[in-house]
Amino acid sequence: MLILVTGATGKVGRHFIARILGDPRFSKARIRALCHYRLPGETDRMEVVRGSIAERGVVMTALAGVTHVVHLATCKETPDDIMDVAVKGLFWLLEEFRGSSSARQFILIGGDAGIGHFYYRQDRPVTEDAPHRAYPGCYALSKVLEEVMLEQFGIQYGSNGCCLRAPWIMEKDDFKYTLSFGDDVFGGPDWKTLVPEADAKRYAKEGTVPLLRDADGRPLKRNFVHVDDLVSPILAAIDNPRTKRQLFNICMDQPVDYGEVAAYLARTRSLASVDIPSQFHSTWMDNSKAKYLLEWQPKYDMEMLIDSAWQYERSRTVPRIVWYPG
Repeated sequence: MLILVTGATGKVGRHFIARILGDPRFSKARIRALCHYRLPGETDRMEVVRGSIAERGVVMTALAGVTHVVHLATCKETPDDIMDVAVKGLFWLLEEFRGSSSARQFILIGGDAGIGHFYYRQDRPVTEDAPHRAYPGCYALSKVLEEVMLEQFGIQYGSNGCCLRAPWIMEKDDFKYTLSFGDDVFGGPDWKTLVPEADAKRYAKEGTVPLLRDADGRPLKRNFVHVDDLVSPILAAIDNPRTKRQLFNICMDQPVDYGEVAAYLARTRSLASVDIPSQFHSTWMDNSKAKYLLEWQPKYDMEMLIDSAWQYERSRTVPRIVWYPG
């Protein structure tokens, strides 16, 4: 088993590689990491190919002899790069995969941006049957195109692909910084821009957290997944016949409710909160299909997500660097 991992030095890639190399079930698995900028160290079970998936020659080299592909590489709101990487890059990967005599399975990590995240009103839990609805911007569009392209290669050529669709992925102290009113905020919204500057500085100093409200004035519900709970179903999907040409929502059992977050932090850490109105809409991704077909169960709930983020102790020699903003 030779697994090509794109985006191998990212959040999910690092965790996936560590988990599979340490799992006795995959003791004979080898990794080929396709990397563009940051390069991991090679070992007897992991080799590195450097280059961009936007280049067909690089993809041809990277896929030689590969049995499985775990595709994690992507871009955010970078119009100059995103079509080359997310669309053309995936096309080259799928083209080489379908023509390979060794390739057995293609696993794509998708994102809830492809179904609108919290930009559109939903009148029911969001299942895998929900229509694609990109919100404004090139990133959400790319997530739609990725999922559609994978699906169409299955229809056109019978390719054995599956997509694990994830919402916002958390690790270490990420969730803590999603609630920061300072310049160190992780992802969006950028809370300090939504309140007066003096208030933002005070909130950042005191650790005050935002209580985001939806378009109806209720505490907003938003979907998250911890990286550990995303890696587990990737491992469960490998060579699993129940995944062929399937799409799975991979997320917490319940969305995170900003009102419950504020109440829990007030009760456990004496932190104040402040209401932030918005025109966003609460959503609830349904992970029932993944739990049934993959026999997978997420471990993280809201309290565990909060506690793990606040209890994480970062070494002073390891600065917080966000390579991929959200």
